[in-house]
Amino acid sequence: MFDVLKERFGYDSFRTGQKEIIEDVLNGWDCVAMLPTGGGKSLCYQLPGYILEGSVLIISPLVSLMEDQVQQLRNRGEKRVVALNRFLSYREKQDVLRELASYRFIYASPEILQSPMLIEALARIRLSLFVVDEAHCISQWGHDFRPDFLKLGLLREMFGDPPCLALTATATRQVVEDIVKTLNLKHVKHHIYPLDRPNICLYVQYVHTVEEKIEALKELVASLPKPGIVYVSSRHWAEALAQTLHGEYRVSYYHGGMDGEQRLLIQQQFVYDQLDVICCTNAFGMGINKSNVRFVIHFHLPTQPEAYWQEIGRAGRDGNESIAVLLYAPGDEQLGQAMIDIEFPTIEQIVYALHALRSEQKETGLTDVQQRLLLYWLEQMDTQEDVNILAKQLYVHIEQRKKEKMNKWIFMQQWVNEQTCRRRAMLSYFEQQPLPNERCCDRCGAHIYVNAPTTHIQPIQLRPWREELRSMFAIKVETE
Repeated sequence: MFDVLKERFGYDSFRTGQKEIIEDVLNGWDCVAMLPTGGGKSLCYQLPGYILEGSVLIISPLVSLMEDQVQQLRNRGEKRVVALNRFLSYREKQDVLRELASYRFIYASPEILQSPMLIEALARIRLSLFVVDEAHCISQWGHDFRPDFLKLGLLREMFGDPPCLALTATATRQVVEDIVKTLNLKHVKHHIYPLDRPNICLYVQYVHTVEEKIEALKELVASLPKPGIVYVSSRHWAEALAQTLHGEYRVSYYHGGMDGEQRLLIQQQFVYDQLDVICCTNAFGMGINKSNVRFVIHFHLPTQPEAYWQEIGRAGRDGNESIAVLLYAPGDEQLGQAMIDIEFPTIEQIVYALHALRSEQKETGLTDVQQRLLLYWLEQMDTQEDVNILAKQLYVHIEQRKKEKMNKWIFMQQWVNEQTCRRRAMLSYFEQQPLPNERCCDRCGAHIYVNAPTTHIQPIQLRPWREELRSMFAIKVETE
């Protein structure tokens, strides 16, 4: 094992947890592993791929993440690796399917795994390991829930029940239980390691208005070491803030409304230090292998602690001092509430969608994720019911999910007003304790830079939040 680590990856030792996870994988156990962002999760299946006989199937939620990991393997000289996604032409896909058994590493999205041709091809080859990356997407309580992840347990059975490794960087106990149940894991080994990243200072900077937020952002970007990431809640803001910073820095924007080639180009420019700052939605960053990000700024308060913790974890992967700054203004809570309301369809929208589906119309009025989730729930129900009765039954599921999201949002609102240690309060959500830290957070006395003292929230009248909401949601908040 150590010979492979040195020969294939150039490392002399393992990071925390890697050795134990890999040993259990090699011994054929099903494993659920939670390592901090930047903790080296990909090695936990890539190294076994050079020891086990057969192919390793890696289910990954993002095309950009697949392409990045495939390129890393190719840079190390691995030729037997492929990513099954939209970048392959029809002829290339046919060639890959014919030669599928010759690949050591096969990356695929959960959506493409619904293809009967691909399922048939995978069922014919020997899979040594079934890997689910970003496994929290399996759980309907996870922050990046993807309905097609729910079908992976059944697919695994169709492929002969190969050993499974489920990897995540952020999951509560409830989400871990969902992962085990959905994938039908047996005799599971749990590897749950501390999520704390002590080298990242947590800081909340209070401002009074959106205009002050923009000025504060400009000051932060000017003062902090670069490169850095600025997270926003909509495509509109990603483009607007990139334009605001343009000219002073090498800056670009990234969101799910861009075409795949454009997103991949921007990602590669950032990874290879051709950009100083990237302004982006939550579509950016998952699995990006960039060690020297010095800051992550949240221009808007994330609605879920898992999303916040995963996003700040993209800073300081080299172990050097980094900072995560959240800019907060009174009124942000209305925006967060509106984001959750927009995410879920009303019962009227469900009735319309059901009528559309029954009459085989293409346009249901729902977003892509909403429609896939609706179709998944319909598979579990008696679809011969009256549309209005069926809609009410579906709405029960929606209300349950919405309530869970509201609980997460309430936690974030309480956290942003936390008067004691922010790190301890955030990690309590994951039922963990902070590691020793000299530069913890603003509540523990940490500072960003001189001449920028923390200001406390005052009861100042903002411009109407609905006006800001209309601007913010010129294009809807999204994941890729």
